Amino acid sequence: MTAESVATPADLIALRRDLHQHPELRFTERRSAAIMAERLTAAGYTVRGPVGVTGVIGELRGAAPGPHILIRADLDGLPVQDLKTIAYASENAGVTHACGHDVHMTVVLATAERLAAAGVPAGRLTIVFQPAEERPFGEPSGAQAMLDDGALHDGDPDAVLGLHVWPDLPAGTVGVDDRIAMASKDAFSIAITGRGGHAATPSRGRDAILALAALVQALHAGVARSLDATDRTAFNIGTVVGGRSQSVVAEEASLTGTLRTVDPAVRARLRTAIERITAGVADAHEVRARLTWADEMPAIVNDPRLVRRTLAIAAQVLGQDAARPLADPPMTADDFALFALHGPAVYFKLGVADPAAASWPPLHSGHFDVDERCIGAGVAVMTALATDLLAGGLAREGEGR
Repeated sequence: MTAESVATPADLIALRRDLHQHPELRFTERRSAAIMAERLTAAGYTVRGPVGVTGVIGELRGAAPGPHILIRADLDGLPVQDLKTIAYASENAGVTHACGHDVHMTVVLATAERLAAAGVPAGRLTIVFQPAEERPFGEPSGAQAMLDDGALHDGDPDAVLGLHVWPDLPAGTVGVDDRIAMASKDAFSIAITGRGGHAATPSRGRDAILALAALVQALHAGVARSLDATDRTAFNIGTVVGGRSQSVVAEEASLTGTLRTVDPAVRARLRTAIERITAGVADAHEVRARLTWADEMPAIVNDPRLVRRTLAIAAQVLGQDAARPLADPPMTADDFALFALHGPAVYFKLGVADPAAASWPPLHSGHFDVDERCIGAGVAVMTALATDLLAGGLAREGEGR
C-alpha cells in the first residue's frame, strides 16, 4: 500500500471544511463539541460532557479485559484572521483554525467511528476532545481543566495517542520524533516599577523604560551565554509596554516572553539565569522588578515502544517512504503533554503540505491550510495503530521508558 492509495472520503472533507468555517475560541467550542458528542453517541460510545468547560469524552468498552487506549484531539481555533480566499474560509471574524485543530478533530472522530464499527472485543477505548489548547499568557490549559474535572477518574490509560498537523512534511506522510515530540514551555512576565518624574529633571525619577530596555538586552545576552553548544532552546521576548507621555519619566513598564527547552536540567538552569539577570538589572537601575512564571508546560516525551510501533504501522499503511523518523525536536509546545504524563504516549506529526508546492504557509498564519489528502492518511494510521494496541501491540514491543 502507498500514501496515494489512501483516499480521503468526501464526507470527511466536508466535515473538516464545516469545522474550518466555524472555528471557536478557547472554552467556547460548543458547536464543535456538540458535533463530536452527537457522532460519538451515534457510533455507540458512552459520552460524557461537558468536561473541563466544553470538553467531550467518549468511551467504548470490550467484553473482555485488555489495554486502555486514549486518543486525544483539540477543539479550539486561534484569534487570527483567516486570510485565505477559499469557499470554506472562516465565517467568524478574527478567528480561524490556523493550527489545524479542524483536521485533528476530523481524524480522531473518523478513527473513533471506524474503531466502533469494527468492534472492540477486549480492552477499552477513550476518545478525548479537549478545549483550550491555545493559551494566552496566564490563561488555564484545557487539558488541565479536563483532568481537574475527572477526565481520567476511572484510571490511567495504557497508551496515549495524539497527532498534530505538520506543514514541514508532505501530505500522505507521517513523522515520529524519536523522543521529544514538542518542547517544554515557560512563559514569563516582568513588571518594572520605578519612580515617575518630569522629563526635564530625569535624575529625580527612576526610569522604568530605561531599566526595561536594559533588561531586554541583558536577558537575550545572558540566556545565550548560559547555553552550551548542544543545548536545544528557544527564547523570546514578545511584548514590551510602558509609558504614557514623552514628557514623563515612566514609573511602570512590563514585558512578556517565553522559554522553550527539551532538557529539564537546561530548563532549570535558564530559569535561574532569567531570575538572576532580572534581579541584577533592577538593582543596577534602582527599580523594583516582579517576575511571574506562567503557562508552564512539560515537554511531550514519546515512548520508545510506541515510536517503533507507529513507524512500523505507518510504513505498512502508507508505504515505507511515508513513515519518517524525526530526530530534531521542535520548539513548539502543546498541553497534550499533560495527558502524556498519565501513560506511555506518542504524538506523531501528520504531513499536510502539497507535495508539489515549493513552500507551505506555517502554523498560526492566517494563510494556513492543508492538502486534504492528509486526512485519509491520518485516519488510516491512527486507526491501525489503535487497533494494534488494543490487541496488545505495546506489550510485544518489550520494555519502554
